[in-house]
Amino acid sequence: MATSTAGTPARPMRADARRNYDRLLAEARTAFAEHGTTASLEDVARSAGLGIGTLYRHFPTRHALMSAVFQEAVADLIARSRELAGAERPCEALVEWLGTIITHAGEYRGLAQALMSTCRDDTSALSRCNVPMREAGSVLLARAQAGGAVRAEVSIDDLIQLTNAIALAAEQSPDDPELADRLLTLTVRGLSCSGPSGGDTAPRTSPSGD
Repeated sequence: MATSTAGTPARPMRADARRNYDRLLAEARTAFAEHGTTASLEDVARSAGLGIGTLYRHFPTRHALMSAVFQEAVADLIARSRELAGAERPCEALVEWLGTIITHAGEYRGLAQALMSTCRDDTSALSRCNVPMREAGSVLLARAQAGGAVRAEVSIDDLIQLTNAIALAAEQSPDDPELADRLLTLTVRGLSCSGPSGGDTAPRTSPSGD
């Protein structure tokens, strides 16, 4: 059964193939949450009651499987960007959205690093995550720049790389739960993300959702 390189069916699958796909995806979510994205793919297949060959037919590479696992979070990020697109304070909206990326990327150890390493690689299976995130974030960034809250030379690629770097730093410092919040706050200050008195100012953020 053919699948795309990103691990999503290229055409409708038979019922048994769809069941196998869903079982592999469910087991991968569990394995990645418990052991990080370097979890054994053989163990993922075994836990799903399938062979490694079946896993690779659906997900040709580890990045393809990671992309499929992260699609639900990508959908959430896109939906949230649309909700924030009409916010009265564009800079605050952008910062809130970046914090949401940190939260989602932190769900699976190793994901932030993988997203960073493939940020500008549209041939990677993870481009199915990176490209929609760039497009969604570009709208929020453009609004913040149009309002004078963010410098014009700031790019969405750089912002997402910084955000993933913050998620990675937080992942590597589990004993400091406020690290991501502090680093995102420093990043925002570096963007000159502040307007005139009473304008669009950037608050401290809580990527962890606290």
